Amino acid sequence: MCLAIPARVVEINDNDQAIVDLGGVRKDVSLALVEGVRVGDYVIVHVGYALTRLDPEEAEKTLALMAEAGLTELVAGA
Repeated sequence: MCLAIPARVVEINDNDQAIVDLGGVRKDVSLALVEGVRVGDYVIVHVGYALTRLDPEEAEKTLALMAEAGLTELVAGA
């Protein structure tokens, strides 16, 4: 099963790299596939790549549903 999850960008680095927050866990991801991402934006992350930007309201709804379903530990371990 593949899982793409919303994550908030907390830092943007050189070479299209960023650090995102996934439920308190920070991960390095590539921004090579998405233009115009800024700190504070939400992106959909899959296998280390940001695939698209996401509306903050939609990101929060998705994260709340994942928490309700008990998937937060799965996400944090991603």
